Amino acid sequence: MIRLEKRTQPSGYWTALSPILAVGLTMIVGGFMFWALGKPPVEAIRTIFWDPLFHPQFADYSRPQLLVKAGPLILIAIGLSIGFRAGIWNIGAEGQYIMGAVSGAAVGLAFYPSQSVLLFPLMVFAGALGGWAWAMIPAVLKTRFGTNEILVSLMLVYVAENILASASAGWLRNPEGMGFPGSRNFKQWSAVYNAELLTGTGMHWGVAAAFIAVIAAYVMMARHIQGFNVRLTGEAPLAARFSGVSPAWIVFLCLGVSGGLAGLAGLFEVTGPAGQVSIDFGSGYGFTAIIVAFLGRLNPFGILAAGLLMALTYIGGELAQLMLGLPGASIQLFQGMLLFFLLATDVFTNYRVRMLRREAA
Repeated sequence: MIRLEKRTQPSGYWTALSPILAVGLTMIVGGFMFWALGKPPVEAIRTIFWDPLFHPQFADYSRPQLLVKAGPLILIAIGLSIGFRAGIWNIGAEGQYIMGAVSGAAVGLAFYPSQSVLLFPLMVFAGALGGWAWAMIPAVLKTRFGTNEILVSLMLVYVAENILASASAGWLRNPEGMGFPGSRNFKQWSAVYNAELLTGTGMHWGVAAAFIAVIAAYVMMARHIQGFNVRLTGEAPLAARFSGVSPAWIVFLCLGVSGGLAGLAGLFEVTGPAGQVSIDFGSGYGFTAIIVAFLGRLNPFGILAAGLLMALTYIGGELAQLMLGLPGASIQLFQGMLLFFLLATDVFTNYRVRMLRREAA
């Protein structure tokens, strides 16, 4: 008989191996899924993971897009990982991402057509503040009334989506847009357009902020007392209380940081690649970032690598839809498999398998 036996401490070997194993299993099972859909599995996997980087016909376009897609994923995942380390489960980063975009865009549009150099920094501040304020709702409800931050943050995503629809079709709608929903196009407004910092690289301010967030999160979690308090709260809540760490402060810190970073991601996206506030602005980055956080083992540099990998599945998935006719839902399912297999293989990090004779069992 097979029995799972609790390890005295997590296995470092399995901690490093499980993400690699999860990616491999995702490719294998995903290949069977593509075969069931009538598509060549090897060609589909190659199109997703290889062609965007190395195919001469697509690489020149796809490589810069890798940073464009990875930027918001990394930025949001860094914020989520800090909360997850403390046992604070913010599942509503998508809503905070949307509210950051709406808040920052609203501030910018209020000063249209100003060309002031101070306008974009003001929008960045407003975007971070919008995401932070949206995250403070589950924080206050959790600390004051003991509500579950998972449910509250998740339900607020749908509220944010309705606010987005109202803004794009109403109070932020372009008055020169002939009645179509959507704000003014920021790409045509040089003072606030989040353009590439280095032409042809995909590197804009949002990507730069993501790299800065990786370094800052590492310093905080490894070298700062607040990082120690966050880790202690997640690993030994009672010990954290006895040492004087305030649970309410940790909740506000973790949700505030994750909300602020998600809001920044939304602002950089709406002023850059997206270009405007629109009904379909919510792209699911807030949910995909959860996969990125866990695939990166909640480690800032692991999240950097995981964000680039997940961005590759976005770009490769779009390419596979175009070249092979794969349905978009199959690509989303393929991405979801990654989290499923990661959680499945994570079992071996904390448990070892014991084979027992039936009589002994």
